[in-house]
Amino acid sequence: MSAIAPDYFPMPKPTPKQKPTHEVRLGAIKAAVWKNETENGVRFNATLSRLYKDGDNWKSTDSFGRDDLLLLAKVADQTHSWICAQSQEQPATT
Repeated sequence: MSAIAPDYFPMPKPTPKQKPTHEVRLGAIKAAVWKNETENGVRFNATLSRLYKDGDNWKSTDSFGRDDLLLLAKVADQTHSWICAQSQEQPATT
């Protein structure tokens, strides 16, 4: 059986990683805002995370301790305010 030349099965090109439209960060707590175009207009979603260092590497988690919760609430509040401001700038579609 002969080997198949790699040209017959080209490797798929990596898709560029989408970046958030906006970020809010206070200390180790971060919110990333994602813009989604829908047939009903623009919608925003947010993901919340806590950054931490594992050795020399920075990582993130969606788990929060007791001492993170007030800061998490502040980040969520600022994120909500930013999304509301964007929504007011967008023309309403019905």
